[in-house]
Amino acid sequence: MSLWESVADLELRVDGYELQRRESVTPSGWTRVTTAVVLSGDGQTGQGEDVTYDAAMHDGVPDELMLAGTWSFEDFSHRLDDFEELAEGYRRWAFESAALDLALRQREIGLGEALGRAERPVRFVVSTRTAPEHWLAVAPELEFKLDAETDWDRELLGGLHELGRVRVVDLKAYYRGTSVDLAPDPELYRAVAEELPDVIIEDPWLEDGCREALAGAEDRLSFDAPVHSLKDFDGLPLEPRWLNVKPSRFGTVRELLGTIEACEERGVSMYGGGQYELGPGRFQIQRLASIFYPDGLNDVAPHEYNEGEPREGLAQSPLPAKDEPGF
Repeated sequence: MSLWESVADLELRVDGYELQRRESVTPSGWTRVTTAVVLSGDGQTGQGEDVTYDAAMHDGVPDELMLAGTWSFEDFSHRLDDFEELAEGYRRWAFESAALDLALRQREIGLGEALGRAERPVRFVVSTRTAPEHWLAVAPELEFKLDAETDWDRELLGGLHELGRVRVVDLKAYYRGTSVDLAPDPELYRAVAEELPDVIIEDPWLEDGCREALAGAEDRLSFDAPVHSLKDFDGLPLEPRWLNVKPSRFGTVRELLGTIEACEERGVSMYGGGQYELGPGRFQIQRLASIFYPDGLNDVAPHEYNEGEPREGLAQSPLPAKDEPGF
C-alpha cells in the first residue's frame, strides 16, 4: 500500500470552518502574517496554516466555501479542486492539512500510526541571519542552516568551517523580488564548495558558469524553492541526492506523499524545511520530519527561535516524538 493509500480512505465529517489570522514582527523588522484554517466536525477540530508570504493576500482567504459533509479524505481533496480560490499551493495546503488533521483526530490516531510508521525524535538545525557564534555562546550544541551573503569571502567561510556547526548553506538562487534574493555568483559558489567541504549546498543556480564552479560537489547539492511536485524534481538539470521538503509548496497531501515515497525509493536524502509558520504548520513540519527524516538536517526549529535574539532556555535538538492523535 502506498503512503497516499494509507490515508486516502480516512473518513472525516466537516460541519464548518473558521479562519484565525496570526501576526508576528520578526527580528529583522518585517511583519509575518499567516492564516490558520480550523475545520470542525463531530466535536473535533483540525487545523492547517496558509503561509502565503504576501500579507495583503491574507485579507482574501475564503471564509464561505461549501465544505460541510461526510467525506473520505480523498473525496474531500477532490472537492477542493472545485474552488479557484484554492489554486495557489500554500492556500490549498492549509485546507488539505486541516482536513487530514481532522480526519486523524476523529479516528483518534496519529499520522505515524495511519501511515504505519514510527514517530521518532527530530534533529533540527537553526536557520538564522544572526552570527552563529552568538547562538553558540548560549547553546554550544546547536547546528545551523545559513543563507549565503554577497559579502562572504574565503576568510569568513574559513571561520564558519572552523566552527564545525554549519550543516547547510542556502544560495537562494530561485527567489525573485524578495528580501532574500541572491544573484548567482560562480566565485561565491566555488568558495562555498571549497571552504565548506562537508556542507549541503541548497538551491544553487546551474547555468552561467555556476555548475562548473560546483564541480566535485554534485553529491552535496540540494533543492527547495523550484520543487513543488515530483515532476519539478524530475525536471531539474541533474539528479539531486538531497531535497528540502516544504509541505506547503506541494499543495496537496497526495503530491507531498508521492514525492517523499519516490525519494525514499531512489535513496534521495530528505530534510524538512520551514516557512516561518506561526501556528499549526510548524508542528506539522516537525511531525513529518519525525516520521520520514528524523535524523535529517531539519530546518524545523521551534518557532521561538524566530522570535528575538539568542538566549538560554529554548528547546534543544532533538525534539521529542509526539504520541497523540492528529497531524
